[in-house]
Parts: sequence; C-alpha cells; structure tokens
Amino acid sequence: MENQYCKVGSVTPMTANRNVISLLEYQYQNFLEKAGNLEYTDAKLVEFFEQKAQKIQKILENMMK
Repeated sequence: MENQYCKVGSVTPMTANRNVISLLEYQYQNFLEKAGNLEYTDAKLVEFFEQKAQKIQKILENMMK
C-alpha cells in the first residue's frame, strides 16, 4: 500500500486575475445587499454582513494596487 497525501485544508492563493476580481466584487455587492435587506430586523446580522463587505473591499483595494 502506498502513502497518499491529501490536500484537504490547503489554501490556494488568489491572484489578481479577472475571475477572482469579479468573484470578489460579486461577494462584496451580495453582502451589502443582504445588510440592506435586514437593516430593520437584525442589527447584529447587518453588522456581520457589513464587516464581511469591508474585508472584501480591502482585499479588492490591495489587488488593484
């Protein structure tokens, strides 16, 4: 029996190609939309979505440099 190496949990770095940027832009807009839809119902969930959107925005800004 041969040893097998599993890559579960390994991380693939994101490069600044167009597919990654468009995916991050989509996720950013999606989190902002979710936060806007829940504005009057659940403040903690809105804060969570806004924080996620801010993190994605920082990643996008760093990729555009």
